[in-house]
Amino acid sequence: MIAGVKVKTLKIIPDDRGKLMEMLRCDDEMFQEFGQVYFTTALPGVVKAWHYHQFQADNFVCVAGRIKLALYDARETSTTKGEANEFYLSLKEPKLVHIPKMVYHGFKCVGKDEAMVINIITKPYNYKNPDELRIDADDKTIGFDWSKD
Repeated sequence: MIAGVKVKTLKIIPDDRGKLMEMLRCDDEMFQEFGQVYFTTALPGVVKAWHYHQFQADNFVCVAGRIKLALYDARETSTTKGEANEFYLSLKEPKLVHIPKMVYHGFKCVGKDEAMVINIITKPYNYKNPDELRIDADDKTIGFDWSKD
């Protein structure tokens, strides 16, 4: 596992009215600070990759559809430099994945339905100076094969 990445298995609590699922609590091991919460979606087969943040950490949960979340550690001083991880997230595989700052990440919708990801980030989005450094999904430096589902 890439240094600093943490995975929390989530529990869905159903009742006769619907379901409840806690995602991130301030007393969780991976909680650092609160910046904001947002959701993003991807249509079937769509890849949203690669980017990393210099100042914020991410906490991904997939609440609709299914995604393959991929991480790549390019940090020069990391003990896991060059390592890649992948996780499948959905309501049938409920997990929160904590992605440390400076770790490349991206995801692909691998289900037949649109996927929705909730991201709880540690810093609010800066519209004037976004904390996102991007490279192409097929970047040869990383060499990740998005075609495998």
